[in-house]
Amino acid sequence: MVARQHHPRPGSRARTAPARWTAPLAAAGALAIAALPAATADAAAMADGADTDGGENTITVAASQPVDSMSPFLAQRLITTSIHRLNYDYLTNYDPQTNETIPALAESWETSEDGLTWTYQIRDDVTWSDGEPLTAEDIAWTYTTIMEDDAAGQANGSYVANFESATAPDPTTLEIELSERQATMLSLQVPIVPKHIWEQVDDFAAFNNDDEFPIVSSGPFVITGYQPNQSVTLEANKDYWRGAPEFDRVVFRYIPEKDAEVEALRSGEVSLIAGLTPAQADALEGEEHITVNNATGKRFQAFTINPGARTLDGEEFGDGHPALQDKTLRQAILRAIDKDEIVHKVYGGYAEPAEGYIPARYPMYSWSPEGDARLDFDADAANEMLDDAGYEMGDDGVRVSPDGDRLKLRMHVHNDRPDYVSIGRLMEEWLADIGIEVDNRTVDPGVLSDALHDGTYDLIFTGWSVNPDPDYVLSIHTCDALPREPGSMRGDAYFCNEDYDELYAKQLAEDGDPEKRADYIRDMQEILYDEAVVVTLTYSNMLEAYRSDVIGTMQVQPDPGGNLYGQDGHWSFSMATPAAAGGAAAGLSPGVIAGIGAAAVLALAAGGFYLWRRSATAEERE
Repeated sequence: MVARQHHPRPGSRARTAPARWTAPLAAAGALAIAALPAATADAAAMADGADTDGGENTITVAASQPVDSMSPFLAQRLITTSIHRLNYDYLTNYDPQTNETIPALAESWETSEDGLTWTYQIRDDVTWSDGEPLTAEDIAWTYTTIMEDDAAGQANGSYVANFESATAPDPTTLEIELSERQATMLSLQVPIVPKHIWEQVDDFAAFNNDDEFPIVSSGPFVITGYQPNQSVTLEANKDYWRGAPEFDRVVFRYIPEKDAEVEALRSGEVSLIAGLTPAQADALEGEEHITVNNATGKRFQAFTINPGARTLDGEEFGDGHPALQDKTLRQAILRAIDKDEIVHKVYGGYAEPAEGYIPARYPMYSWSPEGDARLDFDADAANEMLDDAGYEMGDDGVRVSPDGDRLKLRMHVHNDRPDYVSIGRLMEEWLADIGIEVDNRTVDPGVLSDALHDGTYDLIFTGWSVNPDPDYVLSIHTCDALPREPGSMRGDAYFCNEDYDELYAKQLAEDGDPEKRADYIRDMQEILYDEAVVVTLTYSNMLEAYRSDVIGTMQVQPDPGGNLYGQDGHWSFSMATPAAAGGAAAGLSPGVIAGIGAAAVLALAAGGFYLWRRSATAEERE
């Protein structure tokens, strides 16, 4: 065996104050974990703040999305995956400060010489919330079920698509056999479920895991209640192996209107909100007991151009404008977009113009075009491109394609996203400048999702949250992500390119040279940019606010500059501490800090194809 990584269990550490820990980590030097003041509210008396005299403390989060499914096999919306990160454990975690992979259920691991066998040593001190021990058999069963049941693989099938088998030779050993080498084996972000509960499920497609509470799990919090389109309640797991959280409860409340969320924060009805507009963030800045967190963006905002919807076996469907199959037209559309104006007019400077698919937050993988490859904003150049390609301008200012089709394009925009609505209006003007008429269809997300899956659109807004390892979002643009049949959309662009697929396979198999793998990923982004099917617009900052009279400390990820909501982990909630009486900050939880682990290793995510749920669209997705 080679490439062995061993991670000793960390010992307990004493509390330090006011809000910063430096924890020595065995075999990996030191990890400084900085805590950011944040906010919560008690569920029974939220306006009264946190009770620090022996009562219960509650973090109440305003959520602008409803839950799609309480089943970790089905859930894809950011709200639900964020909840599941609190409720379930994973094989490994991302470090809260550096975003590097650290141990979780797996304490150590080793690989075979050929890289096709991975052996993980599993902790022996983890129990399910019903008292049953968590063993390697639970992990093997979770992965195998996703491999063998198409419905169970709906949310996370991409992570195990390259697996030959997942077995548990004994309670503390997990062995995974691969078909090909896989660079993402240290970041399999699949929630691990209890076999003794889930093996009773007959139909994974129909089972939403919302009938019986509490839901048996092993994470820092346990789901104890769910009211559809209203709230999800989680109680602290006092036996959590990293140490019990200091907050007793987390409640996610569904508030679909962002202005209503802001007022709920001001009144103390909720204690944490995310997804603020720049105007809202600026208005909250400086208000008593409210702190605004301006985090670097991990999401990109984009629109995709319909190049012709088709299935994996080539069956065409939908009614996309035929001229959009022409790359010249798609590139001209890209050149008509003033991304700098979007940054300033729409996001008030709280964003960066986007070119590559990976946000600048991840410098190892981020990419920007150079030299003649750049397709910068230039309406004159875009018009010249279309003139040269035979798109004649009509008397009404709208061009006609060489095949005689008038360039009137339907643009689907989310009506629940003020930023997208504003961008859509700007795009109407910009595309008119190059002879394209836009039918702006600002619609409910469900209507937009139907248009995407049915291929009945021309331009459609989208967006993704990118993990520290970008394999997951890159996989949705492989040919294998095309639908097997019309209406079963797996990606968001009907994109298929052999060169892209070849690079995708190479990066997935490159588990020995991180820089070489990064080169492959940058080359993939160059193809996406040049083909202009997915047009990235911005990497917007994540603007959040919380009540500092309720929460004393809360961990951002990464640190510094990171976000509180939608983390690649549970840190902001599991490490949060209540504000002391009078609003003073408390120290960090020593049990949770001590349990983080040691030895930073390369952060990796997951590969293969991705199967969508029809209801999940754009910013709803993780």
